[in-house]
Amino acid sequence: MKFAKKFLSEVAFFQEGPGVRKFQFRNEGVKLLNVGNINKGILDTGTTKLYISDEEAYGKYKHFLVDEGDLLIASSGIVVDNFHNKIAYVKKEHLPLCLNTSTIRFKSLDSNAFSLDYLKFYLKTTHFKNQLRKLITGAAQLNFGPSHLKKIILPVPPIPDQLHIANLLTKAEKLISQRKESIRLLDEFLKSTFLEMYYKNPETDTWNEVRFEELAEKKKGSMRTGPFGSSLLHGEFTETGDVKVLGIDNVVTNRFDWKRSRCIKNEKYQELKRYTVYPNDVLISIMATLGRTAVVPKDIPLCINSKHLAAITLDKKIANPYFVAFAFHSHPLIVRQMSNNVKGAIMDGLNLTIIRRIKLRLPPIELQNKFGETFEKTEALKIQYQQSLRELENLYGSLSQRAFRGELGLIDQE
Repeated sequence: MKFAKKFLSEVAFFQEGPGVRKFQFRNEGVKLLNVGNINKGILDTGTTKLYISDEEAYGKYKHFLVDEGDLLIASSGIVVDNFHNKIAYVKKEHLPLCLNTSTIRFKSLDSNAFSLDYLKFYLKTTHFKNQLRKLITGAAQLNFGPSHLKKIILPVPPIPDQLHIANLLTKAEKLISQRKESIRLLDEFLKSTFLEMYYKNPETDTWNEVRFEELAEKKKGSMRTGPFGSSLLHGEFTETGDVKVLGIDNVVTNRFDWKRSRCIKNEKYQELKRYTVYPNDVLISIMATLGRTAVVPKDIPLCINSKHLAAITLDKKIANPYFVAFAFHSHPLIVRQMSNNVKGAIMDGLNLTIIRRIKLRLPPIELQNKFGETFEKTEALKIQYQQSLRELENLYGSLSQRAFRGELGLIDQE
């Protein structure tokens, strides 16, 4: 596929909002667009509380009123890797709507030669982001305007190829969206199952109330946090080594996940053996992101937990690890106790004293095990969906790269 390289200004009209001042805001009139209205590729003005008067909207700012079909982007404070979520179309139900500062709208100069659908996907590419980075130096976030966009160069194939590319990428995006929704529904299913079994269950009043410390194995060190202070310094971590060190990133999704690799040598491990993590231990984050949990997998290599995690070795005769881990972050009464205990601290943090004292109504082990089986089956299915999602995202990335390199043309070029 052959294509011409053109400046964005040669194929599209773009315009930034006027920067309406606070004293011009009204409680009714014409809605005023802001960056927060554009999320996950959707324009939502339903909660907009900013308005300007009809007189100003159709007078002073009439040239900033957007039209149905305009392509919008947020242009201020945009994290580069999340930029694709800040692009959306204007629909009829959004009107009337006026641009504001930090928002830009696009129109095609000639719809028979240039497609906004094609532009939408180009704006999501690494090529576009890299051009912006060079134009906006030293910024962790993108703050750009028409002056930067005028310098953007993009490939412009014939219109049938543009539409073909947009159609392919739209289909790929829909598949990705459907897979994400499937994963979300699995999470919803698991939470609703848990609440029905252990919170809304009419038999809960017959269950014994216990403290978390009563669920641990009756042995020294069954509840432990990782090494503090000089016991384990950040500089002692290596990317490879004999023993892995687990941290918040391993539990932040409320499931055990391998992220970055932190290791220590066996010599150091000999000093820290008491912090060893075992299969089916429950891990709880106690610093920064609090109360996230995970069950240590059965095939775990030799590991210790960092100071950011508490590890609990349970008495399996009375407590199922998956039930306990899920209860800690999803049972309303437990969440409330945790919140009340950390509230008011300069920096919120959990500790073993708080965890030990948390109370819950303990279901019979048979009922806990039933949830454990449900969790493991759901998790296995979720892992399949996540793998499928990664494959779809890789496919989308490959299609996008090929498209804007001129390798996905609809028309055979001689």
